[in-house]
Amino acid sequence: MYWCPKLEIQRIEVYSITLHYEEPFRIAPEVSTESHNIVVRIMTDYEVVGWGESSPSQRVTGENPKTVVKVLDRIAPKLIGMCPLRIEQNVESMDSIVEENPAAKAAIDLALHDILGKTVRKPLFMLMGGYRKKVLTDITLGIKSPKEMAKDASEAVKKGFKVLKVKVGVNPTEDVERIKLVREAVGDDVKLRLDANQGWTPIQAIEVLNKIEKFDIQFAEQPVPAENLKGLAKVRKNSPILIMADESVHSPEDALRLIKAEAVDLINIKLMKSGGILKGKKIAYVAEAAGVPCMIGCMGESEIGIAAGTHLAAAVKNIQYADLDSDLLFKDKLVMKGGIKVRNSMRVLTDQYGLGIEELNQRLLGKPKKIYG
Repeated sequence: MYWCPKLEIQRIEVYSITLHYEEPFRIAPEVSTESHNIVVRIMTDYEVVGWGESSPSQRVTGENPKTVVKVLDRIAPKLIGMCPLRIEQNVESMDSIVEENPAAKAAIDLALHDILGKTVRKPLFMLMGGYRKKVLTDITLGIKSPKEMAKDASEAVKKGFKVLKVKVGVNPTEDVERIKLVREAVGDDVKLRLDANQGWTPIQAIEVLNKIEKFDIQFAEQPVPAENLKGLAKVRKNSPILIMADESVHSPEDALRLIKAEAVDLINIKLMKSGGILKGKKIAYVAEAAGVPCMIGCMGESEIGIAAGTHLAAAVKNIQYADLDSDLLFKDKLVMKGGIKVRNSMRVLTDQYGLGIEELNQRLLGKPKKIYG
């Protein structure tokens, strides 16, 4: 491999892509038919290229594709000439230029980590801890009628999935029926977890969780609105089921705040909320110090973002659960070669360098919308 001692970021390209869901995907706050993402390609002066992705959510982080590009307009020019391997320094630089906007920063962070792995010729997870080589993921059941969700659950199990994430949070009475019929459809050997996406009040959450305890639920994710810390703590205190925070935790500081308030049993880390791998890892370490296990989740990422999440989940011991399935819900495939496939609910890591992304769908990627450097 050609080596240049300068080790500089030479060029950054920004692409806009649209990924279509196989069918409308409904959660408590909204229905989605497609995901509009921003893909970043960072090129170095020593011929190593890194891929990153932003999958913004107006609801969760206040971002959309247009705001992501605007933020990259401010960040990317400042990164030209910087060393791509000094990731903490680059993240600090981004934070000094723009506050918040974690999904935009995640695109850069992921690409830098990809470059790190490729530069030293190692798969990324091995450089960050290498705790495990495969990660058990669930598959998500979007909100439909209870009977339709039971049917979807059966089909998912037939495909080899051993863990199901059941979306709820629209109607408490129907939610109980959803869980009941899904459990009856899949039997006792399949693990069930649920996600209300902030859809219940504290009183509703306590009532539903006590009613569904008998259906053996692993945990309940974000039962109440993200800002209702007292309500979340009340639910946790009165729930027979473990409570996981998602939208309430964006940063290591958020994790510490919720842990101090005794509001959570578990934390869902999403790279688009945290700003990428570096800060996602810090959340996991803060939680580990308090004895709080973590999960890696996802927004609407393609195979690029899912690969990044899987590498982090494989690297860190305290990331004990995974919800890494967004790429499986799309009919569009961005990565044509490489990435991390699923077999029998397992994301299996390979020896490919960096994130392991080898070839992208050029038709879907199109031409860069922005070029810096």
